[in-house]
Amino acid sequence: MEEDREEPELPEIKEEEEDLGDLQIKEEEEGLSSQDEELLELKQEADTVMVTVDFEESDQSEPEPNKDQLDYENSPETFLCVICGNSYSRKCNLDRHMRTHTGEKPYPCKICGKSFNHHGSLTAHMRSHTGEKPFPCITCGKNFSVKSYLIIHMRSHTGEKPFSCLTCKKRFILRIRLRYHMRTHSGEKPYLCPSCGKGFTERSLLSSHLRTHTGEKPFECGICGKDFSQRCNLTRHIRTHTGEKPFQCVTCGKGFTQQIHLKYHIKTHTGEKPFSCLTCGKAFILQSALVLHTRSHTGEKPFPCPTCGKSFSFSLRCELMIHMRTHTGEKPFLCMTCGKGFGVKSNLTRHMRSHSGEKPFPCLICGKGFTEQSKRRCHMTTHTGERPFSCSTCGKTFSAKSNLISHTKLHTGAKAFQCVICKKRFDRRSRLLTHLRTHTVEKPVRCDTCGTGFTRRSSLNVHLRTQHQPEALSQSQG
Repeated sequence: MEEDREEPELPEIKEEEEDLGDLQIKEEEEGLSSQDEELLELKQEADTVMVTVDFEESDQSEPEPNKDQLDYENSPETFLCVICGNSYSRKCNLDRHMRTHTGEKPYPCKICGKSFNHHGSLTAHMRSHTGEKPFPCITCGKNFSVKSYLIIHMRSHTGEKPFSCLTCKKRFILRIRLRYHMRTHSGEKPYLCPSCGKGFTERSLLSSHLRTHTGEKPFECGICGKDFSQRCNLTRHIRTHTGEKPFQCVTCGKGFTQQIHLKYHIKTHTGEKPFSCLTCGKAFILQSALVLHTRSHTGEKPFPCPTCGKSFSFSLRCELMIHMRTHTGEKPFLCMTCGKGFGVKSNLTRHMRSHSGEKPFPCLICGKGFTEQSKRRCHMTTHTGERPFSCSTCGKTFSAKSNLISHTKLHTGAKAFQCVICKKRFDRRSRLLTHLRTHTVEKPVRCDTCGTGFTRRSSLNVHLRTQHQPEALSQSQG
């Protein structure tokens, strides 16, 4: 996993606490859909949702029905839809409903031409052009363009979940979420993929699945240009640029980019670890973490790289995905200071310390600071003399495992890193990177005294000894 380092080490996946998503099972993620998609579905159920938009400025808006008017049993007169049988207490509501059958949309937007089946929807749509959001949340100040969105948002503050499952008593903020949940009991999957026949409980899940067939990624990051197949993934990605962590722990104040990460973090305070290993008894917060741990006993590596065949214990969200970047050259994590890209988020975090000068890992004996915990661990062996990593072929010992791995290649002759230009192979990534500069004529290492550039630091050291140190010595003697 470690990229852009002279001595590659084994993956340190546990270092990134925020990347709990790497340990999530797919089922947990599919249960989380974006609020935008929920609200879109909500609008499509205009006849069942009991909240309507308050259009203060429009004389043509149809009056909002009150509770008594919606009480069909007590209404003196009901209006029945001859197509589907739905009943309404007011004729204007029936007329609006009939447009869902006829497809009539008599209210066009004068700016973009999009049409709507009633005037209230057009008024709400116009705010997408004007940017108007006249409904503010009195708790957090967030503004909304539609009153119903504000009502739904307020439940995130009050904790209100008015819709209850009759089977398991689980409660939901939105009626449509309850409807989707009920399908987990009935097994109903009404949305079928026309390409492979797979069924889904929600229309939004089918829409996302269809993009796996088409390859469509309609949601583009305005900062780095990366495309995503789902809006919620784009929203999470943008937080890697902005640093926003909107989900905060009330106990310690730590912030998270995703609500489910906060949910798992809270268990670190409660000490709850409900998933135990049957082999060694070790307990875990996540069931997916237990599954991964079990593979350390079985040796199972079920995720092969389609390019080179190397197998991994972790799925596309983690080890294999990061490995694939060594083939594609993708570096999605960019330094906002110098623009350098990294294939792994933890590498970017370490790199940022080269700009800030931060060295958060001090030696407990001499106090020397280090940018990485692994470097401090190697440094500690200079005090203890410990060399715990031995070569099984020649018996030579090393203080760092990465040094042993590099040494082992001398016996095996393995050279896993190939130059894409001249096909020459190397046993270390750092040597390949240095070699590539002979093709690009890049000389990133420069002498501070005379400005001469070099492809590697060792050449600079030779230059300093032969060109500048004798001169400095004669000046000091003079």
